[in-house]
Amino acid sequence: MFAKIYRPARNAMQSGRGKSQAWRLEFSPEMAKRADPLMGWTSSSDMRSQIQLNFDTQEDAIAYAKRQGIPFQVVQPQEAKRLPKSYADNFAADRRQPWSH
Repeated sequence: MFAKIYRPARNAMQSGRGKSQAWRLEFSPEMAKRADPLMGWTSSSDMRSQIQLNFDTQEDAIAYAKRQGIPFQVVQPQEAKRLPKSYADNFAADRRQPWSH
């Protein structure tokens, strides 16, 4: 039973930062998923893979894992590189490529 502690990336449909600051503890699957022979659905008998615990801070998640004796790995989030842009730059006189067609 090995756990991964990480901060999930924001959804592609989100423009803000809501619900993206929480940390999640998630167990890694112990066995591979298999296809059901009758319906063809993917299933697994590993119940721990369905558990996702949310914490306010990384320290809370680590403290919980240590208290429960769960081996864990912390995955640090990668922040997106933001390039400041201005709409007015599309119409600048010294633009390299013409903006009109």
